[in-house]
Amino acid sequence: MDSNQMTFETIDEYIAGFPPEIQELLHAMRKIIKEAAPEATEKISYQMPTFALHGNLVHFAAYKNHIGFYPAPSGIEAFKAELCAYKGAKGSIQLPLDKPLPYALISKIVAFRVAENIKKAQEKRSKKK
Repeated sequence: MDSNQMTFETIDEYIAGFPPEIQELLHAMRKIIKEAAPEATEKISYQMPTFALHGNLVHFAAYKNHIGFYPAPSGIEAFKAELCAYKGAKGSIQLPLDKPLPYALISKIVAFRVAENIKKAQEKRSKKK
Protein backbone atom coordinates (compact mmCIF):
# COMPACT_ATOMS: atom_id res chain seq x y z
CA MET A 1 0.00 0.00 0.00
CA ASP A 2 1.24 3.47 -0.83
CA SER A 3 2.39 5.20 2.37
CA ASN A 4 0.64 8.40 1.23
CA GLN A 5 -2.68 6.61 0.80
CA MET A 6 -5.04 7.00 3.74
CA THR A 7 -6.17 3.96 5.64
CA PHE A 8 -9.50 3.83 7.42
CA GLU A 9 -10.55 1.99 10.55
CA THR A 10 -14.28 2.74 10.37
CA ILE A 11 -16.96 3.61 7.85
CA ASP A 12 -17.40 6.96 9.60
CA GLU A 13 -13.72 7.77 8.95
CA TYR A 14 -14.09 6.75 5.31
CA ILE A 15 -17.17 8.93 4.74
CA ALA A 16 -15.65 11.93 6.56
CA GLY A 17 -12.90 12.13 3.94
CA PHE A 18 -15.28 13.24 1.18
CA PRO A 19 -16.99 16.54 0.29
CA PRO A 20 -20.45 17.06 1.89
CA GLU A 21 -22.46 16.16 -1.23
CA ILE A 22 -20.59 12.84 -1.56
CA GLN A 23 -20.90 12.20 2.18
CA GLU A 24 -24.65 12.52 1.77
CA LEU A 25 -24.70 9.78 -0.89
CA LEU A 26 -22.42 7.54 1.16
CA HIS A 27 -24.63 7.97 4.24
CA ALA A 28 -27.64 7.09 2.06
CA MET A 29 -25.90 3.92 0.80
CA ARG A 30 -25.03 2.93 4.36
CA LYS A 31 -28.62 3.51 5.51
CA ILE A 32 -30.10 1.44 2.66
CA ILE A 33 -27.73 -1.43 3.38
CA LYS A 34 -28.33 -1.29 7.15
CA GLU A 35 -32.10 -1.38 6.63
CA ALA A 36 -31.87 -4.34 4.25
CA ALA A 37 -29.36 -6.20 6.44
CA PRO A 38 -29.88 -5.11 10.06
CA GLU A 39 -27.94 -8.11 11.43
CA ALA A 40 -24.85 -7.34 9.32
CA THR A 41 -21.76 -5.87 10.92
CA GLU A 42 -19.83 -2.93 9.54
CA LYS A 43 -16.13 -3.00 8.82
CA ILE A 44 -13.52 -1.72 6.41
CA SER A 45 -12.30 -4.33 3.93
CA TYR A 46 -10.11 -3.56 0.91
CA GLN A 47 -10.18 0.02 2.28
CA MET A 48 -13.91 0.21 1.46
CA PRO A 49 -17.00 0.31 3.67
CA THR A 50 -18.13 -3.28 3.98
CA PHE A 51 -21.07 -5.07 5.53
CA ALA A 52 -20.54 -8.65 6.65
CA LEU A 53 -22.93 -11.44 7.60
CA HIS A 54 -21.49 -14.95 7.48
CA GLY A 55 -18.71 -13.46 5.33
CA ASN A 56 -18.59 -10.30 3.25
CA LEU A 57 -22.01 -9.21 2.07
CA VAL A 58 -21.48 -5.99 0.08
CA HIS A 59 -18.92 -3.20 -0.26
CA PHE A 60 -19.32 0.36 -1.52
CA ALA A 61 -16.92 3.19 -2.33
CA ALA A 62 -16.88 6.71 -3.73
CA TYR A 63 -15.02 7.67 -6.89
CA LYS A 64 -14.75 10.81 -8.99
CA ASN A 65 -17.94 10.22 -11.03
CA HIS A 66 -19.75 7.37 -9.32
CA ILE A 67 -20.42 5.30 -6.23
CA GLY A 68 -19.13 1.78 -6.67
CA PHE A 69 -21.37 -0.95 -5.27
CA TYR A 70 -19.93 -4.44 -4.94
CA PRO A 71 -22.52 -7.15 -4.17
CA ALA A 72 -20.39 -10.05 -5.49
CA PRO A 73 -20.90 -11.58 -8.95
CA SER A 74 -24.01 -13.48 -7.79
CA GLY A 75 -25.70 -10.21 -6.78
CA ILE A 76 -25.01 -8.75 -10.22
CA GLU A 77 -26.16 -11.85 -12.07
CA ALA A 78 -29.42 -12.15 -10.13
CA PHE A 79 -30.43 -8.57 -11.05
CA LYS A 80 -28.83 -8.35 -14.48
CA ALA A 81 -31.98 -7.07 -16.21
CA GLU A 82 -32.53 -4.29 -13.66
CA LEU A 83 -28.86 -3.32 -13.72
CA CYS A 84 -28.58 -2.94 -17.49
CA ALA A 85 -28.90 0.87 -17.15
CA TYR A 86 -25.64 1.00 -15.17
CA LYS A 87 -21.99 0.45 -16.03
CA GLY A 88 -20.49 -2.43 -14.21
CA ALA A 89 -18.41 -5.56 -14.28
CA LYS A 90 -18.60 -9.10 -12.96
CA GLY A 91 -18.96 -8.02 -9.32
CA SER A 92 -19.54 -4.27 -9.44
CA ILE A 93 -22.02 -1.57 -10.35
CA GLN A 94 -21.23 2.09 -11.02
CA LEU A 95 -23.94 4.39 -9.69
CA PRO A 96 -23.42 7.83 -11.29
CA LEU A 97 -23.12 10.75 -8.89
CA ASP A 98 -25.40 12.90 -11.05
CA LYS A 99 -28.37 10.51 -10.82
CA PRO A 100 -30.48 9.45 -7.82
CA LEU A 101 -29.40 6.27 -6.07
CA PRO A 102 -31.70 3.33 -6.95
CA TYR A 103 -32.74 2.74 -3.32
CA ALA A 104 -35.22 -0.07 -3.98
CA LEU A 105 -32.82 -1.95 -6.26
CA ILE A 106 -29.90 -1.65 -3.82
CA SER A 107 -32.17 -2.89 -1.04
CA LYS A 108 -33.30 -5.90 -3.11
CA ILE A 109 -29.73 -6.80 -4.01
CA VAL A 110 -28.62 -6.59 -0.36
CA ALA A 111 -31.58 -8.74 0.73
CA PHE A 112 -30.64 -11.28 -1.94
CA ARG A 113 -27.04 -11.35 -0.67
CA VAL A 114 -28.24 -11.76 2.95
CA ALA A 115 -30.33 -14.78 1.97
CA GLU A 116 -27.47 -16.18 -0.07
CA ASN A 117 -24.92 -15.85 2.76
CA ILE A 118 -27.32 -17.32 5.33
CA LYS A 119 -28.02 -20.30 3.07
CA LYS A 120 -24.28 -20.90 2.51
CA ALA A 121 -23.63 -20.72 6.25
CA GLN A 122 -26.46 -23.18 6.97
CA GLU A 123 -25.17 -25.58 4.31
CA LYS A 124 -21.68 -25.36 5.77
CA ARG A 125 -23.00 -26.13 9.27
CA SER A 126 -25.07 -29.09 8.07
CA LYS A 127 -22.02 -30.60 6.31
CA LYS A 128 -20.07 -30.48 9.58
CA LYS A 129 -22.69 -32.58 11.41
